[in-house]
Amino acid sequence: MAVLFAISNSVLGDAIGGSLVESALMFWETLWPLVLGFGIAGLVQACASRDGMEKVLGNHRAGAISRAAGYGMLSSSCSYAASAMTKNLVVKGADFITAMVFMVASTNLVIEIGLVLIALMGWQFAVAEFVGGPIMIVLLALLGTLLFPAVVTRPAQQRLQRKSASQDAPTETSQTSVGLAKRLRTPATWANAASYTLADLTMLRKELLIGFLVAGALTSFVPDATWEVVFAQGHGLWTSVQNAFIGPLIAVISFVCSVGNVALAASLWQGGISFGGVVAFIFGDLITLPLLLIYRKYYGPQLALRMWLGLWLVMSVSGLLVELIFSHIGLVPAVRQTATAQASFAWNSTTWLNLVAIAALVGASWLAHHKERFGGGSGYAIDPICGMQVEIANAPAHRCKDHTDYWFCSDHCAEKFDKAGAPKSTPQRHKSVPTAKTSSCKDPVCGMDVDPATAKVSR
Repeated sequence: MAVLFAISNSVLGDAIGGSLVESALMFWETLWPLVLGFGIAGLVQACASRDGMEKVLGNHRAGAISRAAGYGMLSSSCSYAASAMTKNLVVKGADFITAMVFMVASTNLVIEIGLVLIALMGWQFAVAEFVGGPIMIVLLALLGTLLFPAVVTRPAQQRLQRKSASQDAPTETSQTSVGLAKRLRTPATWANAASYTLADLTMLRKELLIGFLVAGALTSFVPDATWEVVFAQGHGLWTSVQNAFIGPLIAVISFVCSVGNVALAASLWQGGISFGGVVAFIFGDLITLPLLLIYRKYYGPQLALRMWLGLWLVMSVSGLLVELIFSHIGLVPAVRQTATAQASFAWNSTTWLNLVAIAALVGASWLAHHKERFGGGSGYAIDPICGMQVEIANAPAHRCKDHTDYWFCSDHCAEKFDKAGAPKSTPQRHKSVPTAKTSSCKDPVCGMDVDPATAKVSR
């Protein structure tokens, strides 16, 4: 018995060790694409102007849909931040369907996910992401009135607007609109870009860690026979349909959002899911269980259920259409192989690129922590909970505590702040804006404007 116990422990230890090595290899293969992707995304966010975007998203005609997709591409890829920003647009009067398009674009048509897909799974998957994203947007535009009729969305929008009216926060205007060329020549832009890069990586660190660890565990512990039961195989068109519709359902229970689910997608691809199924799974980061609960809180159970079913439908159909298109033109990979299959820790091009990426990250960290020296930081605040950099004029949530204003990337972070209270010290990376820059705060009960310096009671 003791011998059997020792053998089982040895086997389990080897499996766990193999799982951790697989996770580490995935991380090592995607380190430089992650840094490059978030760096480019940070620069785009620092240069992009989102002034009054809700004013041009008031309907779901072609022009508004196109603008929503463009604004989404210029935003953070974090699913939680995207859902909060979408809610914020709805509160400010944007059309609900068009706001949904913004949310889809911000999590699927972004450079960092494309680069990680290329590094980990192959360029075909990155192309599929940028082909399937517009297909999803077109489907949302065509089916939006059926999936999200005004009789359901308007009451939810009005309820959010009434709630927002009693919680209006002091805001600052966005950065002055200047030309792109001039912004790129301004040190403040690069400082803000570095701050965005560090903030987004900080915000998504848990997602990335969970994604790599779970992906490594799936690769090491789940036998091929299990995947053969989950994913229908060898049944022609039925296989493609079943896999495409089950992909997003796996995303629901994965709890991993944004770029973090690419590692899981690689494991599913090795496990036998179809090309369209893995594409649909990647799209499914907007219907993970935590986000579904957030939708329920934002919009109510009826609309949240419609969002789940509607997004599941367009994600699945988009994944299926992508597979049919790619199969027709011969772009579906013939071999199920990811970058980690032949990867190793060695002095190769990946190692050198990673060393350059680490050096760039160190430089970006220094620049972000000294952004005021270069004129950066104006109009921005750091979410004290998740570390995301938010534009004050468009922040989804705000709190005023101890004469200091805090802005948040989402209501989720704001509620965590309410439970934890203000941080005892505010480090440079989490620096917020003193209320001296604003004229007043609003009493959350009666709605009266009060001067924080002379308020009778503070909470």
